[in-house]
Amino acid sequence: MSKRIEMKAADNIRILSASMVEKAKSGHPGGAMGGADFVNILYSEFLNYDPSDMTWANRDRFFLDPGHMSPMLYSVLALAGYYNMEDLKNFRQWKSVTPGHPELDVERGVENTSGPLGQGHTMAVGAAITEKFLKARFGDWMSHKIYTFISDGGVQEEISQGAGRIAGYLGLGNLIMFYDSNDIQLSTKTDAVTNEDTAKKYEAWGWNVLTIEGNNPDQIREALKKANAETEKPTLIIGKTVMGKGAVTEDGSNYENQTSTHGMPLSAAGASFAKTIENLGGNPENPFAIFEDVQAVYDKRKEELIEAAKAKKEEQARWEEANPELAAKWHKFFSSELPDFDFSAVEQKANSATRGAAGTVLGAMAGKIENLIVASADLSNSDKTDGFLKKTTAFAKNDFSGSFLQAGVSELTMACMANGMALHGGVIPVCGTFFVFSDYMKPAVRLAALMELPVKYVWTHDAFRVGEDGPTHQPVEQEAQIRLMEKLKNHSGKNSTLVIRPADCNEATVAWKMAIENTDTPTALILSRQNIENLPVNGDAYESALQAEKGAYIVQKPAEKPDVVLVASGSEVATLVEGAKLLANRDNLKVQVVSAPSEGLFRTQPKEYQESVLPTGVIRFGLTAGLPVTLAGLVGENGKTFGLDMFGFSAPYKVLDEKLGFNGENVYNQVKEMMA
Repeated sequence: MSKRIEMKAADNIRILSASMVEKAKSGHPGGAMGGADFVNILYSEFLNYDPSDMTWANRDRFFLDPGHMSPMLYSVLALAGYYNMEDLKNFRQWKSVTPGHPELDVERGVENTSGPLGQGHTMAVGAAITEKFLKARFGDWMSHKIYTFISDGGVQEEISQGAGRIAGYLGLGNLIMFYDSNDIQLSTKTDAVTNEDTAKKYEAWGWNVLTIEGNNPDQIREALKKANAETEKPTLIIGKTVMGKGAVTEDGSNYENQTSTHGMPLSAAGASFAKTIENLGGNPENPFAIFEDVQAVYDKRKEELIEAAKAKKEEQARWEEANPELAAKWHKFFSSELPDFDFSAVEQKANSATRGAAGTVLGAMAGKIENLIVASADLSNSDKTDGFLKKTTAFAKNDFSGSFLQAGVSELTMACMANGMALHGGVIPVCGTFFVFSDYMKPAVRLAALMELPVKYVWTHDAFRVGEDGPTHQPVEQEAQIRLMEKLKNHSGKNSTLVIRPADCNEATVAWKMAIENTDTPTALILSRQNIENLPVNGDAYESALQAEKGAYIVQKPAEKPDVVLVASGSEVATLVEGAKLLANRDNLKVQVVSAPSEGLFRTQPKEYQESVLPTGVIRFGLTAGLPVTLAGLVGENGKTFGLDMFGFSAPYKVLDEKLGFNGENVYNQVKEMMA
């Protein structure tokens, strides 16, 4: 590119970005205008993908962190040919393909849903780990770069510490991050909130740090060359950019570096939209246009990209011919084909904690489902993900031959990286921690649900039975919170999350089967710390537990119509079995006991099946170690749920069971009181 055309292309991105926000009367033009030079050089010279095959597995990926800078992304992708002018004109409008913050749309070049600051670049770290994982198994032909773009807000979000630490520690030389450092935030200048030395911070984490003028194309190009040459460290390019670059007032006075242009249209921010468009070389009467010579540059780049991708695909074809077994494995990793694993063959220890049972399944899957990546937030020996770790090794710098990520004490970072792994594709990410710490993960779980990513969450120590650790570690309200995600629909009309709380070790095996087979949404496994008595069954225990695949099923069924239905999930089902025995023996009541590991899944079953499990006109009693509202949908308006409406206490869990009323005797008393 000549100097003239590369500046003109960046100005074209600025014009389109400002125009989108102006027409919508809503949005963030300033940052998009400042970052235009970087994305122009990145897309026109460095980012490698196949314009004829946008989902190509071996493409470079670009993760945008500051979703409010979506106009910049849509604009450069318009130059590349994936959005038309009508798309840009409909920015932020109903059902448009240009929502206010980008939503996952790989066919148009949007690699991630972004918005909550910090998550976008942390997903990029997960994608970079995945590239290393795949390269270690299939060779150097499976090699590409992960680019990401971060703003001041993303650097300030606490998650950046976890992302920076892990990327540096693992030496992710395939990760290149541009920091759009314009010293402006939404409501203040950055010096009103921080004076840290960002470069030194990242250097301390083991990053290669380059500082440049972020609106200088020559410096951007040189920095990207150096970043691509670096193989031992992730690279941070700190680009000192100009907020609202090119903005002027009605009389032509400079209006750059204004806080107001961060979060409102130029005309509302004190600048002149028309004069700014003119200043940038556009036509205020028709600003939604791509300059012909700029389009020619991007058309040429498109041809180059197709040829380059063709050469890489030919290299892959030669590798596949020479390595047919590995090639079959690679295609299976990236296909929708379910892993070949026999869950019925998993041997469980009777009456075990479901965390241990889930760990047994993980250990059995290790080496069999070869694209599993399991992570734990410094709790692998307690959340029992070490069942998997014992069969593999943890990732280390220059060694991604194993399949385990020691994330350290950083639950949100871990969950975001898992999202990035799923977005990259080719792997099945699993991450574990205590259920009470799922609170730290919720922002990433929410984005996983929105993006429909099949991340698996292993959440153990599921109730007050954590015991002596006390109320800080005893989840009470957490199940009610995550169960709300079961009820929330995603954009495909499905339940946004599959939540499973198994009632014994056999249900735990089936829960993992359900999780692996769920390729459309995240799956949460909620698991007990303490041992649980196996549920009574007639015949094969695994076959009986397979009924959990319907979300709820009858554990004990009376010969005649029941007098009462008892319903619970997890540990409490065994307690209901105790109570049912007392009700039958003392009062000759006909009791139906229901295990309901997933209400969301149960509500997708035929009405006839739902009626058979929870018959209308029959008294229902629910038992939960969480908030009573957790079972409200299953117990119904005329039923009753016994649960906790307070935080827990520090004491041995058996003492807590007795003191809080989680035993068969209290089930008996509660039901008798209902029926009086």
